[in-house]
Amino acid sequence: MRSAWLRTRNIVDRGRSHTVTSEGKPPSNPALRTHKPIRTVARCPEPTRQRYRIAAGKAPSRPRIRAWTTAFAIAGSWVSITPPLNPEPGVTSTRITGGSGIRARRIVAAALAAIAAITGVVALSGFHTQLREIDPTGPDAASEVASAEIIGIRTFTPPAGLDVEADLEYGTREDGTLLTLDVCLPAADALVQQRPAVVSIHGGSWARGDKANADWRNVCLWLASEGFVAASVNYRLVPDARFPAAIDDVALAVEWLRRPEQVERFGIDPARIGAFGGSAGGNLAALLGTTGEGPLDEGSRVAAVAELSGPVGLSAAELAADGASPWLEGIVGEYLGCDPGAGLDACPQSADASPTSRVDPSDPPFFIGHAEQEVVPLGQSQRFIATLGAAGVPAQLVVVPGDAHSIGILDDALRPRVAAFLHAHLG
Repeated sequence: MRSAWLRTRNIVDRGRSHTVTSEGKPPSNPALRTHKPIRTVARCPEPTRQRYRIAAGKAPSRPRIRAWTTAFAIAGSWVSITPPLNPEPGVTSTRITGGSGIRARRIVAAALAAIAAITGVVALSGFHTQLREIDPTGPDAASEVASAEIIGIRTFTPPAGLDVEADLEYGTREDGTLLTLDVCLPAADALVQQRPAVVSIHGGSWARGDKANADWRNVCLWLASEGFVAASVNYRLVPDARFPAAIDDVALAVEWLRRPEQVERFGIDPARIGAFGGSAGGNLAALLGTTGEGPLDEGSRVAAVAELSGPVGLSAAELAADGASPWLEGIVGEYLGCDPGAGLDACPQSADASPTSRVDPSDPPFFIGHAEQEVVPLGQSQRFIATLGAAGVPAQLVVVPGDAHSIGILDDALRPRVAAFLHAHLG
């Protein structure tokens, strides 16, 4: 356990960067949470290699991978952010309002839920019926980029020479569902004997999205261009599978990358595996970072997490405190398969699926990116970084002006910050 920590919060403000640091001691007796073990599944035989190389400035093109460039406009009302509560001791406040500095552990969530003025989660059945009918690789599911002004990852042009091995099977579920991922590799002249790896987790409200979509393929290629072995993961989606199916799947992907055959095949350093995700994928990346205890180079643990716009506090109390819209509450309820407003006894998943309630001092460093006025309230990330800081976990929060969401904020200004963080902690 660290005797002190340094946390940096960066606020991107129209070209100017403001940095606020805080230093203090972690709690002397932090409450540690016992996490569920990852369930084992049947293994698959090694799949046939499907590999192709990226030409300069072009994404891969083949019949089974569709590259759509039309943005998916996120429906729903924008939310107002509640004023900050009292921050954790030793945490320096920033100029951003919204959210709180409370530690949202299960016992706190239970107390708050008892007094929260919530009668239930409004599930917008018409909206979710529409989601279920969307082809995850079709034009309507191309991205969760929510702003025409900030186009984020679309400002990245892949360099020549990156290799992609697509549709590799990393596991099979009990019902026969095949789990697949794509591996994006650095250019041949950049190869070293062992390289760090990053698991990339797409967004889509836990109900849609695909590793092959144009924007998330660009994320995979961007990570490879930075020298990482990038594994872009597909996972089971709502309504066919609810929590904890998705986190079980991405955890299995990390374990798969650590297996000796993958370490040798892709030149991975199994001690240097991180996670990146946006939106629902940000929630899953954060869960990877906060699940389990012990060494960060074993099993499904990761050594660093970068997440953008992740909904990380799914309890009724947290959603209410942040002014979450009925649209967001409905999505959370469908993902969990229960009503968070019914309380922890009736909906324990609301705590189990919340990274804010799983933090402990053994967790890896975090990079968190969020827009000021997006569909996921900023208070979610502000509470999360306060919780991480209280546990002595190194973390930084970058707040971007505007209402872009997830990889919609991953533009020319933010990408170097994320890359620098990953290089600092993964090498």
